[in-house]
Amino acid sequence: MTQSRVRALIVVLTAVLSLAATPSHADSVRQLRVATYNIHHGVGNDGKLNLERIAQVIQDSGAQVIGLQEVDRHHSVRSDFVDQAKWLGARLGMHAVFGANIDRDPPEPGAERQQYGTAILSRYKIREWRNTLLPRPEGGEQRGLLEARIKVRGVDVRVLTTHLQHNSQVERIAQVAAIRDLLAESPDPIIFTGDTNALPDSAEMVTLKESLADAWDTVGHGDGLTYSTDNPRTRIDYVMSSPDVRATSATVLNTDASDHFPVVVDVELPSPA
Repeated sequence: MTQSRVRALIVVLTAVLSLAATPSHADSVRQLRVATYNIHHGVGNDGKLNLERIAQVIQDSGAQVIGLQEVDRHHSVRSDFVDQAKWLGARLGMHAVFGANIDRDPPEPGAERQQYGTAILSRYKIREWRNTLLPRPEGGEQRGLLEARIKVRGVDVRVLTTHLQHNSQVERIAQVAAIRDLLAESPDPIIFTGDTNALPDSAEMVTLKESLADAWDTVGHGDGLTYSTDNPRTRIDYVMSSPDVRATSATVLNTDASDHFPVVVDVELPSPA
């Protein structure tokens, strides 16, 4: 072998070893599509209960993790007493957890408890979960923060969803203060979803933005109105994340399957610690 060929071989081997030692962009970036969707217990703008229609919207969105609000579990005839989170999970082939914020005795002995709350669906196994009841003044509707922990390609992620009080800013501010304390419990990356019933520049959202970035503020285009689907006029549905999670796109889907539009966001997770 000539000296020039030896030198050429050394250059090639050096380049190969360099590429092998450098992680590819695909390996270093953990991409995830997330969504938030207030499903109005499966009732659309036409006033008809159609949970399959909700499932189709979620499926078409391509979301891998979804926070759902206004979810029924054996609630009443309005949703045919269906366990909606379980049904959607089975229909979509996703893991599902449900947080009961309203929990009533069954209408008759032996029947299921009548519940209403939030849910999280995930393509990734839910390793643990909990539902924390938020502050509620006497006479107010009970609200909660549902949290699921998943692992995405080696990264531990906290996924949260909530549905805050609709008719009292004072109550929402108290609920957000409790959420802020819960956010501080762990350093893991956070994805927060929910219907906060609060406008982007409200005091409660300003407080949340001290810890979390609003994906629509960062990468959304236009007003991003999410409610109501028959007369869009407000943005009250959010996907937010901790500073180590970077949003790359945000879309509001145009569908009348519920009285809210879903928000779909692509994010990049940090590399494993």
